[in-house]
Amino acid sequence: MDKKITVLKGDGIGPEIVDEAIKVLNRVGEKFGHTFHYTEVDIGGCSIDKHGVPITDAGMETCKNCDSVLLGAVGGPKWDNVAPEIRPEKALLAVRKELNLFANLRPTKLFLQLADASPLKPEIVGGGIDLLIVRELTGGVYFGNRYTKETNGELVATDEMTYSEHEIERIGRVAFETARKRGGKLASVDKANVLDSSRLWRKVMHKLAEEYKDVSYSDVLVDNTAMQLIKNPAQFDVLVTENMFGDILSDEASMLTGSIGMMPSASLSDTSLGMYEPIHGSAPDIAGMDIANPIGTILSAAMMLRYSFDMPKEADAVEAAVSKALDDGYRTADIMQDGMQKVKCSEMGSIICNNI
Repeated sequence: MDKKITVLKGDGIGPEIVDEAIKVLNRVGEKFGHTFHYTEVDIGGCSIDKHGVPITDAGMETCKNCDSVLLGAVGGPKWDNVAPEIRPEKALLAVRKELNLFANLRPTKLFLQLADASPLKPEIVGGGIDLLIVRELTGGVYFGNRYTKETNGELVATDEMTYSEHEIERIGRVAFETARKRGGKLASVDKANVLDSSRLWRKVMHKLAEEYKDVSYSDVLVDNTAMQLIKNPAQFDVLVTENMFGDILSDEASMLTGSIGMMPSASLSDTSLGMYEPIHGSAPDIAGMDIANPIGTILSAAMMLRYSFDMPKEADAVEAAVSKALDDGYRTADIMQDGMQKVKCSEMGSIICNNI
């Protein structure tokens, strides 16, 4: 099977970690008889430096006309003072919009080999953590109208959180279908005791729940969810929520594993096209030092195999290869433990390749 992948290496450690993910994808291709074709496109600060914009129109067209997109990271202090309309992060919002990437999937899985790295007590994480947050990505307050005006002699700022029924329904269906493929349990996170948008969210989700009788469904208020993620994260399987709540909760959940460098993510459209990236930033302070953790990016590539290419066996092989590398005691600097063997970014990629 041939697949076209647009590669957005980006800034900071982006090129290093993406190179390791490509190395793993090539090994998967050799093992399972696939061919992956890569086209590189500048994005973020490196694109601003070269082209004056965070992504060019031609680059965007390349993203639209591929089978999937692999992203490293964008941004850094170098571009903190550029005009707001061309900040590196604007490219990510543009890609999400142009590719209609409305569903963000963020798994939080604690590898038991790294249980000691979790900030939670052993009795809380001892049974493992394996949950998935499904975040609506193209609506809500981040995309609503916003303005600041003077009223009665002072500035008043307004940000609108808007959701329509069809936006809620399509993300809800992704969540229910995902729950079916996992543990069969879905929690919908909202603030229906306060917000009209959340009350509509809950109404639509309840209607969908009638269609998915095989999925155990519950409503959870967002503040309670934040507490429960610390108190008893193992109770959750799949959580679905709107854009801002999902942004906050997924970052909270990522730290339960002890290292943000381990966490992948997928942003999906209503076709097979998706964008896959680790959730961490560009880490410019360690860029070019070959010490970054590539596992989040490699696991993002595994999600690409699973969700965009319908290659579950191949995805399983990558995930098993990562687990074996940890079993064998290999650690990058961010997850280093006593008695383990510290390896560089490129070495970890090669070790995982050899395990496939």
